[in-house]
Amino acid sequence: MTEIIEAETQRLILRQWKESDFKPFSDMNSDEQVMEFYPSPLSQEQSNEMALRCQSLITERGWGFWALEEKSTNCFIGFTGLHIPSHDLPFSPCVEIGWRLNPKRWGQGLVTEAAQAALGVAFAKLNLYEVVSFAAKDNVRSLAVMKRLGMLKQSSSFEHPALPIGHKLREHELYKIKQSQWATTAV
Repeated sequence: MTEIIEAETQRLILRQWKESDFKPFSDMNSDEQVMEFYPSPLSQEQSNEMALRCQSLITERGWGFWALEEKSTNCFIGFTGLHIPSHDLPFSPCVEIGWRLNPKRWGQGLVTEAAQAALGVAFAKLNLYEVVSFAAKDNVRSLAVMKRLGMLKQSSSFEHPALPIGHKLREHELYKIKQSQWATTAV
């Protein structure tokens, strides 16, 4: 049986998904503001399928996009973690770091805190060589998180193959961090 890896920060627990996470996750995924840089908000069914997929991948690998639980409230507030993209990206194979957070928790440094813990798992426990992150070129909030994590912007952008040619979100910025870089910046 695969060991489920979880992580903890001062304010957060990165953990396996629970059924009680599905409703607040669906609420978040139907929010226009949260989904601004995705093709469209998700229906409850689509959101539940995503949560089940995240849960299944963590069960299978021991890691993935973990549910984020805020310690002070014991509430689900989003996800952060590691994922092997299924799309044929120009830099595949790779492991990406990603996140999505309830907008009521934006601006508190929670995504950066959780992502630092996820990078710790990637490099200290999984011994990965490199982690990537990418976002639509206008998604300044996510791009700022990548910079705060010490990730380096790559010289050229790429077109995300999941989006049709000409789609306003197709052009993405790519950031990377190597284990050796992380080791010199980890707190």
